[in-house]
Amino acid sequence: MSNNLSQPQPLLLKMLGEIEDYAILFLDQYGCVGSWNKGAEKIKGYTAEEIVGLDFRLFYTEEARANKIPDQLLEEAILNGKAHHRGWRVRKDGGQFWAHVTITTVYDDENEVIGFSKFTRDLTDKLNAEKALKEYARVLEFRNKELEQFVYIASHDLQEPLLTVKNFVGLLKKEYGALFDENGTLYLNYIAESAEKMKHLIKGVLDYARLGTHEPKDLVDCNELMAGLQESFSNEIEGPGLEIGYDNLPRVPAYELALKQLFQHLFSNAVKFRKKEEVLKIQVTAHYEDCHWHFQFKDNGIGIEERYKHKIFLIFQRLNSQEDYVGHGIGLSHCKKIVELHGGEIYVKSALNEGSTFCFSLKNDR
Repeated sequence: MSNNLSQPQPLLLKMLGEIEDYAILFLDQYGCVGSWNKGAEKIKGYTAEEIVGLDFRLFYTEEARANKIPDQLLEEAILNGKAHHRGWRVRKDGGQFWAHVTITTVYDDENEVIGFSKFTRDLTDKLNAEKALKEYARVLEFRNKELEQFVYIASHDLQEPLLTVKNFVGLLKKEYGALFDENGTLYLNYIAESAEKMKHLIKGVLDYARLGTHEPKDLVDCNELMAGLQESFSNEIEGPGLEIGYDNLPRVPAYELALKQLFQHLFSNAVKFRKKEEVLKIQVTAHYEDCHWHFQFKDNGIGIEERYKHKIFLIFQRLNSQEDYVGHGIGLSHCKKIVELHGGEIYVKSALNEGSTFCFSLKNDR
């Protein structure tokens, strides 16, 4: 049988010759090019007339040739039947591209090596995208650490003067309270209330910054989590009472403390914004879909107007007056961050006076 690879089967050559995403060529047993498809012309820049008959080693960088990479690949293909390699290759114009190459040994009927098939794919765009993504992740991690450090230091430094204000307001009330008129007493009370509010805000910022840090994931049983929260919240509610429904909730890989905070914030939100004259009903369900556990946390509270739905997960955003509903606008922002730490999303379905359903997902690749 002839060992000339310059003329493989015409039908096969025609089919392979039209492929543009891969450079497909045949080499003889010495590494000289025997055929050339459109993909090879597009990726490497040579026409078939320019390249057929030349040594395939000219596609490799000077360094690769000096290290005998092309020869090693042919030897590996002969030894194992196939060889794979990723590295820089050289185009006709001298430019380089990142290639994934597969070289497969071709035998005749007597099992003698008569040449090689060579498939080359240009992965330069993929390599650049991976590099950009890694660099972005590196910068993002650095920025996040900087931000966490800044928040921690700023919050810590704010607490000292705040504590001083609270202490001196207390001393003023104790030692000079009798000397103040009605307005003076009112002003002192405003200062004390504002200092107390600031203390809670600073704590909220610190807690927000610390979420998910320095804590390993564990398998958390959501049924046990719900049972504990049901017991604690049942003792807090005054009035008509509380009814909680849940069954067969999953065990999910999660930051246990953060997940407990997520459920706790949703409970607190439902309790805070319940209808005072009705029994508060909370129903929690979950189902698995697309590598995520999808939870629904439904209540029969006062609900949320459509125009406010996009605001409720922003930190320090309040929809109701402090007089009507005590709080600092932190809980649901914590929920959003916790869900995102677990690779999921959170949103709310609600209508005024018709209750709310908080829908969130937690990633769980099986």
